[in-house]
Amino acid sequence: QVQLVESGGGLVQPGGSLRLSCTASGSISSIYAMGWYRQDPGKQRELVALITINGGTAYGNSMKGRCTISRDNAKNTVYLQMNSLKPEDTAVYYCNVQHFSNIQSWGQGTQVTVSS
Repeated sequence: QVQLVESGGGLVQPGGSLRLSCTASGSISSIYAMGWYRQDPGKQRELVALITINGGTAYGNSMKGRCTISRDNAKNTVYLQMNSLKPEDTAVYYCNVQHFSNIQSWGQGTQVTVSS
């Protein structure tokens, strides 16, 4: 089992930046990829970005070009740097872990609000 601790959400003005962090503990060796999804009320959860243990990345369309995902394997932590934030980026952002077994684990979510 994997435990996930998220941090970095909050209130930011349009055009601003935020960095989200997610640290995993527990069964680390079972992790294939880590990433971030987001969800607005009434909408489906969507991929923001993910990164595999080999460093391969994938980005969803919603923030492509405005965010960068990276990871520190020594700290079992993944980072999401988000720039040029827009009000429509307001959502709950969830850390996600994909295991080699195809099982997924989720963090509790961190609120990101983009507003002036």
